[in-house]
Amino acid sequence: MTAAFDLAAYFRRIGFEGEARPDLATLRVMHLAHATRIPFENLDVQMGLPIRLDLASLQDKLVRRRRGGYCFEQNTLFQAALRAVGFEPRACEARVRWGALEVLPRTHMLLLVPVGGQDWLADVGFGGEGLLGPVPMDGSSLAAFSPAVRVVPEGPLRVLQSLHGGAWEDLYAFAPEARHPVDFEVANHYTATHPESRFVKTLTAQLPSPEVRRLLRNRAYAEIRGDVVEGRELAMEELLPTLRDVFGLEVPEGVRFRALEG
Repeated sequence: MTAAFDLAAYFRRIGFEGEARPDLATLRVMHLAHATRIPFENLDVQMGLPIRLDLASLQDKLVRRRRGGYCFEQNTLFQAALRAVGFEPRACEARVRWGALEVLPRTHMLLLVPVGGQDWLADVGFGGEGLLGPVPMDGSSLAAFSPAVRVVPEGPLRVLQSLHGGAWEDLYAFAPEARHPVDFEVANHYTATHPESRFVKTLTAQLPSPEVRRLLRNRAYAEIRGDVVEGRELAMEELLPTLRDVFGLEVPEGVRFRALEG
């Protein structure tokens, strides 16, 4: 049995107020609120805990316990919220290209949301480099936030790109076809457990806003404003306070993260 979705609790979690309708204005407000209030993080992977994608577990973790998660968790929750409002989002698989030195497996989840006769790319689970609002699929750019982003065709695929230093750079490529939940269960298992997965090898917490994007990778902390990056290496004793104070994540004392173990 599928768990009931508590839309009111979700709206409190993301700070959404007002009437929600299945229109573009609501999609934009919900997307920005979710992306800026629920951190992207992989602490459970680093602590050796399972990543569960059922709706009851996601509501408990991301809503009730005010934790964050990575793409499968974030976008599965967002998909349920959109459906509760009356949207009809479909989930797609992507192959990440951002920062990749080789071809990576399809281990990213995104949503396509039909509104006003066209699809919009919605993705609240791409971390600090991710989207703050839905992006049209017609090639026009979303420049309301920094960096600007767009979706362009590449044969049968679509590619999400961001603008840096006057050049468009690929973030990820995807086929605009709906996938089943079991497809994401398989990708989630790889992402959370494979020894070569970047989420197994790297501790991360990320939180974007219109003004600044905050990123933690292992002990490297950075704040990005446009193309200006300010960062430093945290001391071990600064790590837990940063997770709590900057990202709003409650982490128990004495916790051990596998990426920092050696």
